[in-house]
Amino acid sequence: MKLPIVAYGDPVLKKVCAPIEETYPNLHLLISNMFETMYNASGVGLAAPQIGLPIRLFIVDTGGDDEKDRFKKVFINAEILEETGEPWAFNEGCLSIPDIREDVMRKPNVRIKYYDENWELHEEEVTGMPARVIQHEYDHIQGTLFTDKLGLLRKRMLKSKLDAISKGYIKADYKMRFPNQSRRR
Repeated sequence: MKLPIVAYGDPVLKKVCAPIEETYPNLHLLISNMFETMYNASGVGLAAPQIGLPIRLFIVDTGGDDEKDRFKKVFINAEILEETGEPWAFNEGCLSIPDIREDVMRKPNVRIKYYDENWELHEEEVTGMPARVIQHEYDHIQGTLFTDKLGLLRKRMLKSKLDAISKGYIKADYKMRFPNQSRRR
């Protein structure tokens, strides 16, 4: 089932999320719905807060035609242990902040510990674009948005666009939930 994506301005996007237990209700269905939602919105990652759930869960699928180049994983109760390398800029976007893309500096390598959908514990090193997507989604479960990483001047320049998104004055190609949308629209 495709779920509505929570738009910028919703308080759930600014919360540090809680860990979950293996007994979390309907977890496999939730993960399946998250993948369907992400694919429908043409995303490469989706975190639980983006669908209104303040839990430490996110998914990543960088796509690609070749299975060896594809990075598709579920991250439960993830913890980034280390970020290394020379930071590099990349133009990022976010399904919760449609139509805004900005250069964000991130380190190219991460070491992360997490449980997968079968509750197997992993600790691994990830590099390049998959590492960047992981860092972006991990930020979501930490209550951080990519716009929080921008300079003060750039944030001020985006303020009216961000306010418009929170009020629903935007057309997205997927279902969204807007925190400050007026009922009379």
